[in-house]
Amino acid sequence: MFSFQLMNFGTLHSTAFVIRLFLVGFGIYQDKTMVVKYTDIDYHVFTDASRLVTQGESPYNRSTYRYTPLLAWMLSPNIYLTSHFGKLLFVICDVFSGVLLYHILTLRGVSSNAACRFSALWLLNPLPIGVSTRGNAEALLAILVLSTLLCLQLKRHFTAALLYGLSVHMKIYTVIYALPIGLFISNHKELKKHYRGIFRVIQSLFSKDLALFAVIAAAVFLGLTLAFYCMYGWDFLQETYFYHLTRRDIRHNFSPYFYMFYLAVESEWSFILGLVTFLPQVILLLLTSLAFYTDLPLCCFLNTALFVSFNKVCTSQYFLWYLCLLPLVLPHLRLTVKQGIGLLLLWFTGQGLWLAPAYFLEFEGRNTFIYIWFAGLLFLVINSVVMVQIINNYMPKTVVQQKQKMK
Repeated sequence: MFSFQLMNFGTLHSTAFVIRLFLVGFGIYQDKTMVVKYTDIDYHVFTDASRLVTQGESPYNRSTYRYTPLLAWMLSPNIYLTSHFGKLLFVICDVFSGVLLYHILTLRGVSSNAACRFSALWLLNPLPIGVSTRGNAEALLAILVLSTLLCLQLKRHFTAALLYGLSVHMKIYTVIYALPIGLFISNHKELKKHYRGIFRVIQSLFSKDLALFAVIAAAVFLGLTLAFYCMYGWDFLQETYFYHLTRRDIRHNFSPYFYMFYLAVESEWSFILGLVTFLPQVILLLLTSLAFYTDLPLCCFLNTALFVSFNKVCTSQYFLWYLCLLPLVLPHLRLTVKQGIGLLLLWFTGQGLWLAPAYFLEFEGRNTFIYIWFAGLLFLVINSVVMVQIINNYMPKTVVQQKQKMK
């Protein structure tokens, strides 16, 4: 078995980059020679939207393009240079996410060797490797989120605000980090000591640093929103933001709500149900934000995992939203290797039990909706168990640092 212990920073990241480059090259070969294509359909959507903006047209003239125009602009070299530019960009972002993880881990008191090992859980993970090399843009968001956390750890609030405002513009779900970031910036050490009640916590949010952060982040988000609205009108707002807020996907996915929406697709209550499903997310996000904001990486991980698990739509690529934060949490867990592997196997088992009936529905045409729904509910239970175990076995950063000093 290959030992991560022997890997230094350069070797790890070089290996991760070479693996991704190889898969990009293999994907080009597979797309040309095989019936089953390697490239994600979304990548073709990105490229078509980029072609439209280079011609002075709206990217939303390409049906199913539901992203910010900024992404289409960023991938314009797909038209001018090579159609593979976007994949190379995503691969570079994917590997750079590992660099950011390494630096955040070392700032949190983890040794260089250990930081490499935990970063490897992202850099050598087949899921992010496959997603980025197939042409999905999730790596861009991972960079923005991790860069924001790094800047907050370094107390560079101005840069953190710029990055956070941009991340919310790129993917609206990152607004779930607003409350924990606000609490974290508002002098969380004094807050923990002096403020006990929820109203005093809210009162403490009015600080100079937080006001600066909020103004800059809001200016970035609103500035980009206004600029693109002037350029592309209502289509921009609808496809980039409102579509994702009101989306009711009746196709099979991991969400515990998918079958309900499938049955209620023609119901007049369908829209109301869509809004009601936000309630568990809002309550859980509020509770975790208030409870864990002092350890921002842990809080962001839990918020993201909860948001994805209880979302109206949940697909495999959504898992990357919290998997990029997992390496920051793992060094602080009291779990043994055996317990950790057990939770990992449980998580993969939940996916396998969902994928089996999903395969028969997708490729065999069998009516397995009820089995997919039960598998989705079981997967929600499994995710909840994993999160509870992480919370129960988590050691605060100060405890870890004290133990390291004693060694």
